[in-house]
Amino acid sequence: MSISPIKVIIERINELSRKKRSVGLEEWERDEQEAMRQEYLSFIRGQVKDTLNKVQITDDSPLQ
Repeated sequence: MSISPIKVIIERINELSRKKRSVGLEEWERDEQEAMRQEYLSFIRGQVKDTLNKVQITDDSPLQ
């Protein structure tokens, strides 16, 4: 069973976040963390767009 790429990104973001709170991050780690966050946000935006594209609006009368 393989781990999805988004889970790997989330784990790395969390790992860097824990390190930031304990000992701080070097500049390249801050850059990596920001890049990972942007990739994660892009993934989430794509998920939302896919979901909204599947929504169908009907003009039925509401139940009374």
